[in-house]
Amino acid sequence: MKTSIANHIATVTFPHPDRANALAEADWDAMGDTFRELDENEDVHVVILAGEGKHFCAGMDLSVLGSLQARATGTKEEMITQLETFILRIQASITAIEQCRKPVLAAIHGGCIGGGVDIVSACDMRYCSDDAYFTVKEVDFGIVADIGTLQRLPYILQPGLVSELAFTGRKMFAPEAISAGMVNRSFSNRDALMAGVTEIAASIASKSPRVIAGIKHNLLYQREHATANSLEYVAGYSAKLLLG
Repeated sequence: MKTSIANHIATVTFPHPDRANALAEADWDAMGDTFRELDENEDVHVVILAGEGKHFCAGMDLSVLGSLQARATGTKEEMITQLETFILRIQASITAIEQCRKPVLAAIHGGCIGGGVDIVSACDMRYCSDDAYFTVKEVDFGIVADIGTLQRLPYILQPGLVSELAFTGRKMFAPEAISAGMVNRSFSNRDALMAGVTEIAASIASKSPRVIAGIKHNLLYQREHATANSLEYVAGYSAKLLLG
C-alpha cells in the first residue's frame, strides 16, 4: 500500500496497476496494518482510498485463490480450520477499515471487482468516476463471497439488489450505482474524482477530530443495536464528549 499524508488527509493507494490492483496475500495484510496505523496517527483526520492505473481493485489475486486448497494439509477437519483461519485473517484486514476511527472515503474508478466490493463496503463513503463498475464476482469462481460483501452490502443497498448482484455476478455501472445508493456521487474521470473526493475530505478534516470519530462510532453502533439502545448510548457518549 502507498500512503501519503497532507493537510490531515491520508491518501492510501493500491499500487499494482499492472494487475488491476488485484491483491496478493501480503497486500491484504499490509492494508490492515496501514489502517491500524492511520487509526493511531493523530495527524490524520480522514482517509482517501484509491487505486492506480485503469482500475480501483480487482480483489483477490487469482494466484492466492489457486493456492489455497493446495496449501491446506492434514485431515479434512484440519484443512477446514486452515482455510477458515485464512478467511478470518483477510476479513480482519477489511474490518480494520471499518474500525479506523477516521472516516474513509473510497474513490473508485474502473473496475471494483470481487474483493474490491468487500473493501468499499467497509468504507464510510463511496464516490466513483463515470467509467466505474461493481461486480460481486465470487459466484463465477465457484465460491461464496466470504470477506464482507454479504454482511455489509445489505446496509448500503436494497437487499434484493444485493441478492441479484451476488447470484448473477453481473456488473453494476456508475449510473445504477448512484441511483441505488452504492455511491454518493460520480465524477467525469479519475482526475476529477480525486479532486472532488479530496475537497470533501478537506471539509471533514477541518472539523473536530473527536466529534468526527464520535459520529463514525455511533453510526456503526446503531447498525448493530435497536434505536432505543442507540439513543441511550449516544446520550452517554455525547455527555462524556461535552465534558472533555
